[in-house]
Amino acid sequence: MSVIVSWSFLSLLVLLAVTARYRVRRRSIKDIRGPVSPSRLLGHEMQIRHQEEIGDLEFQWARQYGPTWRTQGCFGEDVLWTADPKTLQYIFHTSAYRFPKTKMLEQAAKNISGRGIVSVQGEVHQRQRKIMSPAFSAGQLRTFLPNFRQSAARLSRKWKDQIESSPSLDSAIINIPQMMARMTLDVIGEVAFDYRFGALDDQENELAVVFRDLFLDSMLHPPAWDVLFKATWRYIPDSILHYVRHIPTREYSRFKDFLDTSFRIGKDLVDQKASGTEKGSKDILSILVQSNIAEDAKKRLNEDEMLSQIATLLLAGHDTTANTLVWTLYELARHPEDQQKVRDEIAAARKDVETRGDEDFVPSDFDSMPFLNAVLKESLRLHPVGAVLFREAGGEDILPLSEPLETVSGKMIDQISVSKGQTINVSVCAYNRLQSVWGEDGDSWNPSRFLDSGKEGRTSVGVFANLMSFSAGIRACIGWRFALLEMQAVLSELVETLVFQYPEGMDIMRLNSGMMVPIIRGKLEAGIQLPLQVSLAHGA
Repeated sequence: MSVIVSWSFLSLLVLLAVTARYRVRRRSIKDIRGPVSPSRLLGHEMQIRHQEEIGDLEFQWARQYGPTWRTQGCFGEDVLWTADPKTLQYIFHTSAYRFPKTKMLEQAAKNISGRGIVSVQGEVHQRQRKIMSPAFSAGQLRTFLPNFRQSAARLSRKWKDQIESSPSLDSAIINIPQMMARMTLDVIGEVAFDYRFGALDDQENELAVVFRDLFLDSMLHPPAWDVLFKATWRYIPDSILHYVRHIPTREYSRFKDFLDTSFRIGKDLVDQKASGTEKGSKDILSILVQSNIAEDAKKRLNEDEMLSQIATLLLAGHDTTANTLVWTLYELARHPEDQQKVRDEIAAARKDVETRGDEDFVPSDFDSMPFLNAVLKESLRLHPVGAVLFREAGGEDILPLSEPLETVSGKMIDQISVSKGQTINVSVCAYNRLQSVWGEDGDSWNPSRFLDSGKEGRTSVGVFANLMSFSAGIRACIGWRFALLEMQAVLSELVETLVFQYPEGMDIMRLNSGMMVPIIRGKLEAGIQLPLQVSLAHGA
């Protein structure tokens, strides 16, 4: 703890010295309406990070002030929040790298994934993305489908075994997140690195061990000192800030253990791929290594960057996909009529597969399942794994608004002037529910909204279904098509063979542990939980 105090004291001194001049130059956004700050020191930060369910405050403020509002951060900083589609289009599409990630977010990403594509900025990000892109081409993704289907079938068999060994013999209460996360870990290991985690088979692989409850243990309900400490990172030189990963608290230690373990195992994997002993391999790492070799020497990934991509792929391709599938089954269990529509659609597609003599679905078959895809879109809309994106203005700029905004002084404005360094928090969950974009039932589950082809007047924002769940523009998730195909493959297998029912009286909450996760109300100590009653589908 003495190390933390020393770091915090040093950071506060830097903060006081820098902000004296910084605030004089900054344009004020105080005329933007927003809630009254509950604390001079912490602003709204603790209120936001400890809200009962993730997004509830943003939904409330968006209704009260419109899709753009102001809160107060630590040390009196004014923070601009937005869910305005025109503003988001400008930040993520029009302005390219002019709105980088905040330094706090950049360093937090480096703590857990190194200098990978998620944490780097500008030209470095552009170089890394170019090298990684061949591994996520449409042709490459098609080769992964058999693995997705095989892993989904193994998960289905595991749950069938639990049903058959249950006292009732026809159904069982199963905690969905636990096995779903194991399955997606196995998938990313096999298709990304040709590496066997054996998570579904309960093997105690060391990477699987360091993964267990990684975010829940580290990021749920952060203490006030850590919130204040991270707020000072923007004022600390990178050469010093690099060492925060060595702070001996639970969060920093767990992230360091994960990064060190993934780097150590990743180095062996990269050496194998680079040696040429596995020619013809189609896993992502093999293609990434070959793509890197093909680049000009000055543009290649160095060893640290290459190993960072492994840590990044493990994180981005594992828990995120698992959580989206978990929330999808949650909604289908609560809406059995929609679950049956998906099952009927899969059955019809299955007949087409049998008619043409194929053994299983191919990617184009999923295009013939509009309602299954609508369900996935609606799940991504209501339950975005990343509920907030953090950006800052790289220079003086003017943000356009899709609708006039009333200010504190009573003016109506259609744009907001911001200064260099202005923090801008993008509320993904609030945008994904805006009535002006999604209709008056934006807070409700309604997959059919995505069956309506009418898009007149909409501002194009996200890379998929106009959602912000995969971000947008040049910083959009490079693996979003990978994630979508995996979710289609897994969901179709599970719904075809199993029936999911929501237990009566259960109350699930949306908690923020670095991503949106389900918890049973009043049972936080039990960890991530979504117990559903699972039975065999007719004919399965």
